[in-house]
Formats: sequence, C-alpha cells, structure tokens
Amino acid sequence: MATAGLAPRASRVNFLCAKFQQPMSRNTISAASAGSPLSLERRIKGDGAQLGLDPVRIVRLADDPEQDRRLLHFLDDGRHGDMAWMAETSDRRRSPTALWSDARSAIVAGLSYAPDANPLDILHHHDRAAISVYAQRKDYHDVLKPRLKQLARTLASATGHEVKVFVDTAPLMEKPLAAKAGVGWQGKHTNLVSREHGSWLFLGAILTTAMLEPDAAEADHCGRCRKCLDICPTDAFPAPYQLDARRCIAYLTIEHKGHIPRAFRKPIGNRVFGCDDCLAVCPWNKFARASSDSGLARRAAMDGPALAELIELDDATFRTRFAGSPVKRTGRDRVVRNALIAAGNSSDAALLPLVDARLSDPSPLVRAMAVWALLRIADDEFIAQRKASFATSEIDPDVRAEWQQWNEP
Repeated sequence: MATAGLAPRASRVNFLCAKFQQPMSRNTISAASAGSPLSLERRIKGDGAQLGLDPVRIVRLADDPEQDRRLLHFLDDGRHGDMAWMAETSDRRRSPTALWSDARSAIVAGLSYAPDANPLDILHHHDRAAISVYAQRKDYHDVLKPRLKQLARTLASATGHEVKVFVDTAPLMEKPLAAKAGVGWQGKHTNLVSREHGSWLFLGAILTTAMLEPDAAEADHCGRCRKCLDICPTDAFPAPYQLDARRCIAYLTIEHKGHIPRAFRKPIGNRVFGCDDCLAVCPWNKFARASSDSGLARRAAMDGPALAELIELDDATFRTRFAGSPVKRTGRDRVVRNALIAAGNSSDAALLPLVDARLSDPSPLVRAMAVWALLRIADDEFIAQRKASFATSEIDPDVRAEWQQWNEP
C-alpha cells in the first residue's frame, strides 16, 4: 500500500496556493501550439528547465479508486499517528479535483536536493546531531514556490486558463501524482524514486483547467530490492509500499508532539531531526548528481551540529539559529527533546552537566528526556542525588514516570 508517506517537507496544514487567470479564450491552447515550432507541453517543460526545475512532467487528472482505498486503509489503521490533519482533510486528499473541481491537468515539477556525501556517515559521530539532508538547506518552499508561480503565470498568459500552485501546503498527494506524471515511482519506502535523481526530489504541482497532453506514468523499478525496508531502525514498514508513521523516526522527531515511546528512543541514535536511512540506501541514488542549485545551498551550521549546542538552546537562540530552516517549524522543545535522546544514546559523560541543567527546564517534554538521558550517562550516586532533589517535587506525571524507571541499588 503506497501512502502519502513522510516525505521531507514542512507543514501540510496550511493551504498555500496561488491562482492566476488571463482573459483569453479556452481554445487558445491549440492556437498557441499551432503557431509555434514547439508544442505547448514542450514549451512548459523548457521554461521549467530554465527555472531550474527538473524534471517537469504532465498528467491528466482523474479519480483513482485504488489510491482512495489505500489512503482510507492507512487512516483507518491509525498509521498517521497524531497527524490529525490527514484524516480531517481526507475528503479533499483523495483526488486533486476534490480540491478544485475545474482542474483538468497537473504539471508536476521536481527539484533535486541530492547530497554530495553519504548522509549516513554522521550516524557514527555520536557527539553530533544527524539532521535530515533536506533540512540542512533553506526551506524548499521558499525556493520552489516562486519558480512554480513564474511557470504558472507563463501558462496562464499563453493560454488564458486558470492555474493554481501547490507546494506541499494543501491536501494534495504529490507523490502519487508525480508517479502518474512520469516523474518517478513510489518505492517500497513509499517515497518517490527517480531514475535520474534517486530518492532526492522536492515536489510541487500546478493544477490547471487546461487539457494538456499527458506524459506516460513511470513503471516501478524496485524489483526484488528491499534495502530501504531492511535498514529501517524501527521497522516502520509493515510490508513493501506500506508505512506506519507511528514507528517512523522522521515522524517521531519532527511531527510527533508528545513523548517519544521508550521502544524507539535507542533506535533513534543521534537522529535529531528526521531520518534519511531508507532514502540513502536506494541503489538508484548512484545516478543522482549532487545538487548545485544555489537556492538550496547547504548551511554549514546544519551539518552535524554538536549535541551540546542543541541541548543548551533556549527559545530565542533556537529561533535565531534555525531561521529560514524547516527545523524552526518543529519548535525548540521538540528539538531539545530529540537532542537529549541522542545524548542518552551517546554514553558521553561530558554531556552530563548540560543534561543535568535541563532537569529544571520549563518544558515537561524536555525534562522527561533529560531524566532519560541522565539515567544512561550518570553514575548511581549522582542519579540518586538528582532523584531526591527533583522527583518528589515533579508535578508532571510523564516526567515522574521517567524517574521511576530507576531504582536505587
């Protein structure tokens, strides 16, 4: 069952679309195509390439009962976790025409963010934070959306048809749409895979009232490979092409607002924001060239920052450090929560003073994970002292429950 999955992206809650219309006849498409040596579709793709969009493909919109069935099964099983907005918008999520009944075609564009090094290498540096490749760059919405808007204006001006731009901010299932358009196929990890760009594509779409000539859908080229399934630290794939977000580290560290279940804390390792494991091992990545898009240049401060720096963050420093980054949306408390889990997994006693300081943090989310980390890097005498000082006065039941995991020898 291919689902919406957890692609690298920011909030799906806000409906962020741009609409353009020019007062021209709807039969302008054929006139524009006939008067040019290039078809309208080829001109769209050429203009997209000039804007740095690669690939650009077209799909004719139609209801898909099988996609609808898979989505409802995903939601009925609760595999979306506490992402309630997925269920709340399910009626519109089932089909692009449910979002806009007049839409007839979609132009789906990709933007490569392929890394220039193996993103799994950071997992061996236990004193540093692993941040997902996509989040090491400027928020891609700010890069992709203006380019799609420019392409949409060109289409509206040339044809007189209405257009709307979507960049992961409305209940539009971009990955199934991209597969139907021939951008790639949804792999066994439920993310889109491209023969040219591997697993490293941001996606956006333009819906239009124009009846454009569609491209052929891409076939599934996963074959017998199951590397993406086997590498998952938390067994988040119940079966090929199925994802249980509740077990996915990307969901747990980014979307999940509560305490991360104990069973998943050790497998998280030093992954503080997202997880690239299933993406990074895809064999199709060997054809992907490292992204050279200046708008998506990597930020040095995001490349394996020290856990010590993240544990010490207050809200103001957090906002400054992650301004313009997808990390900012998750918020300070969740990022520090994740950094404390990484600290506990590091067994690094040098982090103990920083962990200790977080025992009195205003956020119970942070305090609970400070206790969890403390129990893993401090000696029994120190733990006993801190438990006597903090456990009896703790008012949050989840934090108290963490203290109760340790019994004095």
